[in-house]
Amino acid sequence: MAYQLCDSEYRFMQVVWDSAPVSSGELVELCRERLGWKKSTTYTVLKKLCGKGLVRNENARVTVLAARETVTAQAAEEFVDRTFSGSLPLFLTAFMGGRALSAKEAEELKQLIDAHREDAV
Repeated sequence: MAYQLCDSEYRFMQVVWDSAPVSSGELVELCRERLGWKKSTTYTVLKKLCGKGLVRNENARVTVLAARETVTAQAAEEFVDRTFSGSLPLFLTAFMGGRALSAKEAEELKQLIDAHREDAV
């Protein structure tokens, strides 16, 4: 399932992922504290994300239906596709911006690349 989230929806999901399962009343308070939202805003976004299949609100209890890792990976892939025509090398070049990697970071990236190579999968 593809999840299209705007920035405010993603920030809301961060609160839910950090707190769920959570009562809808407590979620209103958390969103007021962390996002500066009013009760009506929280319930509007909650209803929208229930409709998108990311969360469930039953008996005033909000639970997560979509894992943070799944939604984040999908958003990252969409960003790379949209901004860099799907090119990971172009993305990494822009991301690095001349920044040097430590030996540890370089080794970690090498291990990730090796683990995700087509011939290794």
